Amino acid sequence: MDESKYVKVNKRDNVAIALNDIPKGTQLAPGVIARHDIPQAHKITLEPIAENGAVIRYGVTLGYVKRDTPAGSWINEDSLVLPVPPALDEMEWGCDIATDLPEPVASTWEGYPAADDGFAGTRNILAIHTTVQCVTGVVNVAVDRIRRELLPSYPHVDDVVPINHAYGCGVAINAPEAKVPIRALRNLLRHPNFGGQTMIVGLGCEKLTVEMLLADQPELNCADNVIILQEHRGFEAMIEAILSMARQKLERLERRRRESLPISKLLVGLQCGGSDAFSGVSANPSAGYAADMLVAAGGTVLFSEVTEVRDGVYLLARRCVSKSVADRLAEEMRWYDTYLELGGVDRSANPTPGNKKGGLSNIVEKAMGSIAKSGTSPIVEVLSPAERPREHGLIYAATPASDIVCGPCQLASGIGVQVFMTGRGTPYGLAAAPVLKLCSRNEMKEQWFDIIDINAGPVATGEKTIAEMGTMVFRKIIEVASGRDQPYSERYGLHNDLCIFNPAPIT
Repeated sequence: MDESKYVKVNKRDNVAIALNDIPKGTQLAPGVIARHDIPQAHKITLEPIAENGAVIRYGVTLGYVKRDTPAGSWINEDSLVLPVPPALDEMEWGCDIATDLPEPVASTWEGYPAADDGFAGTRNILAIHTTVQCVTGVVNVAVDRIRRELLPSYPHVDDVVPINHAYGCGVAINAPEAKVPIRALRNLLRHPNFGGQTMIVGLGCEKLTVEMLLADQPELNCADNVIILQEHRGFEAMIEAILSMARQKLERLERRRRESLPISKLLVGLQCGGSDAFSGVSANPSAGYAADMLVAAGGTVLFSEVTEVRDGVYLLARRCVSKSVADRLAEEMRWYDTYLELGGVDRSANPTPGNKKGGLSNIVEKAMGSIAKSGTSPIVEVLSPAERPREHGLIYAATPASDIVCGPCQLASGIGVQVFMTGRGTPYGLAAAPVLKLCSRNEMKEQWFDIIDINAGPVATGEKTIAEMGTMVFRKIIEVASGRDQPYSERYGLHNDLCIFNPAPIT
């Protein structure tokens, strides 16, 4: 077989993905001749598959062909019937616990110790939190002035960031699932990059009151930390109040200094977006190797995206360290199944047109590539959206798969760095923590040479091993977390809006 033209992941697979475009008529093996033009990253059958027969990639069934399919055929989103999702009852747990994690190539990093002795900060940022979207315009004007007029006098402060969001009013504030956005906003107040300095701007008539936002920290609800715009006479008075409070907070943040810390003080998030069929071959396994190395060094890693693990959840359950952790995993999957059902959809609504153009036929294939970013480490904890970790190690943090919703959820959990894998490309970024971009193929790096930080494409072409690329990713994480390197998204200020997950009704 001419394996220079395609990538086969598992010996059981009866399809492979094209390394580059394969013209119709190309012979890949005796009896395997491309019957169509096969686009890069799309699947070609390596053997005949009878009607209703399984298409196998990653050693698992992606779906069932709708008709007899000869060897050399193109398999795409129109070719397959989606399989039934894996059952959540009585999943095996604790039977796939890895103990041979890769040896870390570093044991320390330079960060800002947290006041509560929790995970440390990777940046030194003044955050201005808001209770409601109505104050966003005023806060943005004030932030612009703070950056121009105040920040130059505080060289040890990296930035001032508004925590703007669309929540706070016009919502069912006491609905059961309102706990999700409220938890996210409360936990964002505690983010280690903000140095323990609380600064809140409210309007004065919103449903998410300051008292509610600070319910678990009532001692912070005072004039030193809170500005209510309706209590000020005129626009300039509002701006001056915000600038005056900002000066006080900046004075305190200016005293922060980085210290050499163990990797146990580092919390890293993993997310993928704009995925393609190479994501599960190169970028995600490389990130998974780096995750294993971080865990071996005592660090903590979050991976997420419910619909993108749902079809591989039984594989994750096998890595859970206890029945209670496996039960929590099943509980989060059930919650999201119900959430989608209430919206009249299922997990098949996940793949985007770009995913499909990149060779991902359905959510099963996308999920199997997505979970590769979790590496092989044991799963020690499962979090609901925007919860803070209590354990150290590899953690599954349940979130929607949407990039701009998953990111803020992980941020609320306290991540100091996010590693973002992409195949199709996205300029996504977070203002409150650096985002490191890892792409799956050489063409993506060539196209966006000054947006993608690391190219995992050489793994797909056989020029580098997953271990070599994963070690490179690990080193880059440490450099970025320590402030010795800036990913492109941070250099350019490529920051998405903060989209807080709100499954509760909007009134």
